[in-house]
Amino acid sequence: MATQIRRTRSESRIMDAASDLFYEHGLRGVGIDQVIATSGISKSTLYAHFRSKDDLVAAYLRATDDSWMRQLQDAAERAGDAPAAQLIGLFDALYEAFDRHGFFGCPFISSAVESDLDSQARAITREHVRRRQAWISDLCAAAGDPDPARLASHLGLLIDGALASGRLEQDRSVVDAAKRAAGDAVDSISRNLKGNS
Repeated sequence: MATQIRRTRSESRIMDAASDLFYEHGLRGVGIDQVIATSGISKSTLYAHFRSKDDLVAAYLRATDDSWMRQLQDAAERAGDAPAAQLIGLFDALYEAFDRHGFFGCPFISSAVESDLDSQARAITREHVRRRQAWISDLCAAAGDPDPARLASHLGLLIDGALASGRLEQDRSVVDAAKRAAGDAVDSISRNLKGNS
């Protein structure tokens, strides 16, 4: 049985404050003093839970990875049992993110831009992308695509592009365009399967 570590109230306050600040201002745009002021905890309490800002950023990105993957998977499952429908339905998570708090962009795109190549944040970001792409690739294979990694790469680019454009444009219609393009790509699976039969 897996052991779960219970977060203390102080740790939760730190993480909640850091998450909001990092999401809105980016990783480099937030200092430890801002996290302390926003969370209402002392500097010694913060450092008792996180030895450095890098450790706090890593914890934020790991929590965001779990949360974002759940949101994508939940949106896919709501689209129905068919893997092809789920591949299109997962884009609804982007609408939900926009409706929840507007588009401040993707924390992982921000991390890729802001973090050093050899940083913990960069490693967690790369792992998030691998995890997301493996899941999407499995859905593509289940939908019958003969080259699931290629289609998964295309859909991943649409997700990342919509999140980046959403930050710039502040317009949820970028998700409409990404979801339509995903639909066209997924529809090509059935056309290819019919052509080969």
